[in-house]
Amino acid sequence: MSLMSGLYVGVSGLRSSQNSLNTTAHNLANAETKGYVRQQIVQADSPYLNWGINHISTFQTGLGTNIAAVRQVRDIFLDKAYRTESGRQGYYEVQYEAVQEIESLFGEMEGVPFQDTLEKFWISLQELSKEPDSIVKRTSIIQTAVSFIEHAENISKQLNQYQVNLNTQIINQVNRINQIAAEISDLNKTIRHYESNGMENANDYRDRRNLLLDELGKIARITYRENMDGVVTVNLEGVQLVTEENTYKMGLEKISPSSDMLKPVWESTGDDVYDLRKITTGGKETDIGSLKGLLIARGDKPAKYTDIPNPNNTDPAYNYQGRLDYYNNQVEPYVIMTVQAQFDQLIHGIVTTMNDILSPNKEITVTAATTFNFADGTSLSVPAGGKIKILDVENAPVGMDKDQTMGEALFNRKSMVRYKEIDENDLGIDLDGDGILGKVRIYMEEDETDNYSLFTLGEIEVNPNILNNYSLIPLSVNGGTEEYDIKIAEKLVEAWQKPFATLSPNTLTKNNFNGYYTAFMGNIATRGEQYYTMSLNQKSMVASIESQREQSIGVSTDEELTNLIKYQHAYNASARYITVIDNMLEHIITRM
Repeated sequence: MSLMSGLYVGVSGLRSSQNSLNTTAHNLANAETKGYVRQQIVQADSPYLNWGINHISTFQTGLGTNIAAVRQVRDIFLDKAYRTESGRQGYYEVQYEAVQEIESLFGEMEGVPFQDTLEKFWISLQELSKEPDSIVKRTSIIQTAVSFIEHAENISKQLNQYQVNLNTQIINQVNRINQIAAEISDLNKTIRHYESNGMENANDYRDRRNLLLDELGKIARITYRENMDGVVTVNLEGVQLVTEENTYKMGLEKISPSSDMLKPVWESTGDDVYDLRKITTGGKETDIGSLKGLLIARGDKPAKYTDIPNPNNTDPAYNYQGRLDYYNNQVEPYVIMTVQAQFDQLIHGIVTTMNDILSPNKEITVTAATTFNFADGTSLSVPAGGKIKILDVENAPVGMDKDQTMGEALFNRKSMVRYKEIDENDLGIDLDGDGILGKVRIYMEEDETDNYSLFTLGEIEVNPNILNNYSLIPLSVNGGTEEYDIKIAEKLVEAWQKPFATLSPNTLTKNNFNGYYTAFMGNIATRGEQYYTMSLNQKSMVASIESQREQSIGVSTDEELTNLIKYQHAYNASARYITVIDNMLEHIITRM
């Protein structure tokens, strides 16, 4: 090896040591930078010079060292695990937050608990049963009924508002997904540009891209792949989001024209990102992403008691099994919808039970097809053999007023009267079978296709007639004696304590009103505890994976300072080597 070649070896050592020092300094400067991945110098031999050959081997002269690559130290398997598990963490966290919000609305943790309102209503019924003719007790029952409905309506409105307000979070997450996709696409172009010469790696840009993938993985389920040019393509929920050249944006549409709730869709095709009718939990990779968690917490519509199938409905057209499948697939998985339906079932049960005692009906069968034309211009058509309900005048209690009014229920529907009157003389039919043609009051049945006909939250009020005149509460004996009917008051108390419904069609235990509410709040708490436990487990798992990642990608200042000393010594060694070669050359030249 010539002395001039020796100088090249020394220079290569200086260059390699200087680059190593620069890389170490870069690591130290970014030790606290979020998403920064430790960089490492990979040194390799410089090309060799061939200066001879024999039958055994080739004679070569080395030219020193060279920087083969400045690589990132990261584990792609840990990256994938981190993004998957952080997505699960986000999925359960947003649902736990929804349960916490729901619990606060019912005031069971702080504020005025709905349990207290329910208890006051129950106590007022007990007091009324002791003195049904007392104006004081009647006043108390009306006031507690008003308070009961107002509190229930307020909770219902807040539930519905919270459900709609989740749109804001959904909008923000969809917008963030689009921003991340655009940034990844831009970084792909930048990285491809810098690495196109095959001489360097755009590591800092790769750090930024990986940080975006971490964030995206928490929002939704993603898969990704890096090609030979350093370009990462990303699929979100199985659909292309970022390709080599393009990005596909996510948009938002109303679930239905009349709905206030939004759903994410792909702008390019109009397809739904998630099929809300098929969202399930517990399956393989079905519980990933905070965006999906928000959609499941919210549901796709406000629910009510009619969404819970009624096993006591014997109508062949009711299709109980179909309704059960609907409840299990499209109501029960969604946090807010389940609460709305179960709470509405409680309020509906209390209201209709109280009403049917104070204003009882009896069912009759219409022998021939009949159309009932009412004074308000509406009509009701009943086929032959069809059934209708009419006010049971024989068993109905009456008010304390001078007219002894009957048929006044405690609760009304805001937009539909309880009864519509028909004259049997106009029909020529003795509907009630009392042998006298007279006026009959036909009960207006609830129709689940007409929200205004339902005793559902948002459509219930305390009877305005009773509010204006407490003596109209029908608690007196029907017969002109003006004596109070103790049996009616007792029925109200007994009905409160009698089991009326199960919390859901998947449970067997029927509860009375107080027991139902206790089970209802217990179910919410249990669901919240499940989400909390899952989110806590996921948080622990994510932290463990992140700790493992940090062991490889994190910058250790102690290690980097050690490398700094090492590369300084290597630099000094190369410098002294060059000095020796320089002295040798000087000696040779001056001696010639």
